[in-house]
Amino acid sequence: MAQRRVVITGIGAVSSLGLGAKPLWEAARDGRTGIRETNFARPYPGRIKISAQVPEFDASVYLDRDTLSLSDPVIKYLLIATDEAVQQAGLSRETLQGPRTASIIGTGIAGMNTIEDGLYTVFKREVRPDPLTIPKLIPSSCPAMVSMRYGTTGPCFAIGSACSSATQAIGIGAQMIRAGMVDRAIVGGTEDCVTVGTMIAWEVLRVLTPNVCRPFSKDRNGMVIGAGSGVFILEAEEIAAQRNAHVIAELAGYGTTSDAKDPVRPDVNGAAACMRSAIEDAGVSPDEIDYINAHGTGTTVNDLTESAAIGMVFGKRGPHVPVSSTKPIHGHGLGVGGAFELIVTLGALRENVAPPTINWRVADEKCPVDCIPNEARPMPIKVAMSNSFAFGGINATLVVREFDA
Repeated sequence: MAQRRVVITGIGAVSSLGLGAKPLWEAARDGRTGIRETNFARPYPGRIKISAQVPEFDASVYLDRDTLSLSDPVIKYLLIATDEAVQQAGLSRETLQGPRTASIIGTGIAGMNTIEDGLYTVFKREVRPDPLTIPKLIPSSCPAMVSMRYGTTGPCFAIGSACSSATQAIGIGAQMIRAGMVDRAIVGGTEDCVTVGTMIAWEVLRVLTPNVCRPFSKDRNGMVIGAGSGVFILEAEEIAAQRNAHVIAELAGYGTTSDAKDPVRPDVNGAAACMRSAIEDAGVSPDEIDYINAHGTGTTVNDLTESAAIGMVFGKRGPHVPVSSTKPIHGHGLGVGGAFELIVTLGALRENVAPPTINWRVADEKCPVDCIPNEARPMPIKVAMSNSFAFGGINATLVVREFDA
């Protein structure tokens, strides 16, 4: 029996660029950043004042009162992004409900705002927390709330693998469709760690820039935390064809590896093995990869390691493969990062435009990649790759391809 092909029929997002996948892609393409001064809920004693925070919006316009009572911000973002993806896919609740649809969502922490609010309530105000604190903060609330909203009774679980969470959720959803376990999957990621306590914790790790994120630039000095949600509707090709669905792209390959080396320092061999695995799974050669959306955090070690890994995989072509990091646009979304970057990668594939690495200033001989500095590059893109390399050495890569029925 031939392996089922997996296609993407819907995408949705909530990010620092606002509500919708289109604003996210267009900002990445046009080089417009969503990074700004952070609006904290309580006094913030830290030094790092910037983030790619989701702008304030009225969630009651999109969600009913009962849903809102159970929703941390990450759930609000997730459900709004899911609604957009479902609508774009042309699906209804009646079509999605039942055991043939999976709900798989990646998140690094899940309800960080609820956790911090609860701790503040207990230790600072010395009163009991919200009775719904536990169901609002647990990672499993993310896929569960999606499942309840659309009546999906198939596999339902969260993926928690730091910055690879969303990418692994997407890849696992594709594998389940290939294997015939389900026909459709609602997949993606959600995260919001832009809180007082979390930002201070990242700050003391010394990986955050106080001013500008500059991936692959020799004068780079760190990353910026982002927040939001990104969601995709995956379907078996024949299932999408039965209803004449518009296909955005084929999700052709998925690879994942573990460095098994260090909690925070990436390993070049693990990253290279991950990319090779995704390329092999897609049934393409390295020469067929037209564009790479890099993990590209803007930290000294990550960019150096990813550049070296690209060189190992692509050989002499390594310095010439168009590569960009869009994290200076939408921030490092942590558990949602891979979803943001796949949305951007799909935009690049669809419009044949490679988005730029903005803020780049100085070439780094230790990062020998073509990072598409500062301005988008119109070019043919048939096959593209998106990388996510997480703390703990957990690597995940996706390969998408222009759909050819």
